[in-house]
Amino acid sequence: MPDADRPVHDVVVVGAGFSGLVAARQVRRAGLDVVVLEASDRCGGRTLTVTSSLGSALDLGGQWIGHDHLRLRALADEFGGTRFPMHTARMPAIVRGSRRLSAVSPATVLAAGALAAAEIARRRRPSDRWSRVSVDDLLRRVPGGARRILEVTALISWTADLSRMSVRTAAQMITGQGGLSTMLATRGGAQDSLLVEGTGRLVDALAAELGPTVRLRSRVTGLDRDDAGVTVHVDGDAVRARRVVVAVPPPVAGRIAHTPPLPEQRRAVEAGTEMGAVYKAIAVYPSPFWRERSSAEMLVLDRPGCAVYDTSAPDGPGHVCIIVGGPEARELDRLTASERRELLLRRLAEHLGPRIADPVDWHEKSWDTDDVVGGGYSAAPTVGGDVDLPLRVEAAGCVHFAATETAADHPGYIDGAIEAGERASREVIDALCP
Repeated sequence: MPDADRPVHDVVVVGAGFSGLVAARQVRRAGLDVVVLEASDRCGGRTLTVTSSLGSALDLGGQWIGHDHLRLRALADEFGGTRFPMHTARMPAIVRGSRRLSAVSPATVLAAGALAAAEIARRRRPSDRWSRVSVDDLLRRVPGGARRILEVTALISWTADLSRMSVRTAAQMITGQGGLSTMLATRGGAQDSLLVEGTGRLVDALAAELGPTVRLRSRVTGLDRDDAGVTVHVDGDAVRARRVVVAVPPPVAGRIAHTPPLPEQRRAVEAGTEMGAVYKAIAVYPSPFWRERSSAEMLVLDRPGCAVYDTSAPDGPGHVCIIVGGPEARELDRLTASERRELLLRRLAEHLGPRIADPVDWHEKSWDTDDVVGGGYSAAPTVGGDVDLPLRVEAAGCVHFAATETAADHPGYIDGAIEAGERASREVIDALCP
């Protein structure tokens, strides 16, 4: 069908994660015609909520509401989400094998000192030369025990291959995430609270409000810009739009062909960033029995290193959440589900009791094996490149860009995705509704 004969939408949004759904909602509320095209068979992007056999909601993707994540909190309140604070100890345990490292052990003290030094250094804005030094290079200068604490902390925090992530990028990510004390903290930090119903409650509500304007299994392969708008190529078909919002991570957006080519700056962002790798599992029990013995929150240094959280809702079943990041998450992909479960829970039994090895349910998600999403939690610039954070988000003609990586506030979090969607929608509304 010639372009002139195609129905023209005001706006096409590419991607039905939080950023895309929020952008589409705002555009629609402004009275504009919008269509959301999602390559997957579900909405939610890097969030995914499933239901356990005990009826509890389990978030296998993004889930936490930081203490200052006001946009996500407002959305949860709007849609009747029930927030509850994380059950957390004053400090997570640091464990290796059957041992718990003392807070005053040489390795722990040195790691804490290194983190304090990193916080001071990032405030001084590391020079360009640090863009050519990887985080892995820097960690090699730290003695063994402390190095492993820092390594696992970095892998869980950013899910990146540390040999491909520069020290400069790490400093910029720490700054964007509110500093180390906020980034690493549970209560009062970035992992402050959760939703009883899971983030899926919000995704479902946004998608329901948009209705049939959300089209699943619709992979966008190309965007052709001209003076009148954009031709959006979708799995062999095409639609026309006056404006387009690309609301997927930059490396995923890089799969879309553009005619004419995107500006050099945007091409550099798409080519110079890559998605992290993250594995997340949740073990479900009739109750959080371990609280009688110990807090479940811990950092496990044995390979694969992981972070463990108690994400149990009040008066609900017990949930133990396990996160593995970076190349160590990819190592788990070579195992079967039963092998991963046995490996991860066996280590926790040393600290939480033998019952931890026999959950009612076991749910897991390897985000790096998800072809549509491409990984998690977010994309980061690769070492040696000239891409800085926060990412620049200038529109390319009538094509605008969202996704959490482009947020000025809380990039990498759901709150950042909401902010980016709101910003992109304002750009579109300002352009179409002068």
